[in-house]
Amino acid sequence: MKKRKVPMRKDIVTGEMMPKRQLIRVVKNKGNEVSLDPTGKKAGRGAYIAVDVEIAKRAKKEKTFEKTFHVKLDDAFYDELIKYTDHLQARQELFGKNEK
Repeated sequence: MKKRKVPMRKDIVTGEMMPKRQLIRVVKNKGNEVSLDPTGKKAGRGAYIAVDVEIAKRAKKEKTFEKTFHVKLDDAFYDELIKYTDHLQARQELFGKNEK
């Protein structure tokens, strides 16, 4: 059987390259609205962050997505990101790393 190429993306907080399925996509659309993209198919500029609560907290502290997308974000977005990351991290621990 042929071995499939695994798409890699860079975590914008740590700068580490990781498989795309182990990352969360955050997208900025044309209206400068920043949101989580659980499907990975929303239109707009995307950035990736690892499924790790500590990295999400670091992104909040350093305001990483504000710097990346050049927009002002409130703490509610980062709180939602931390909550979603915690949920996905728990799922990965239960079902394995390939689950999304």
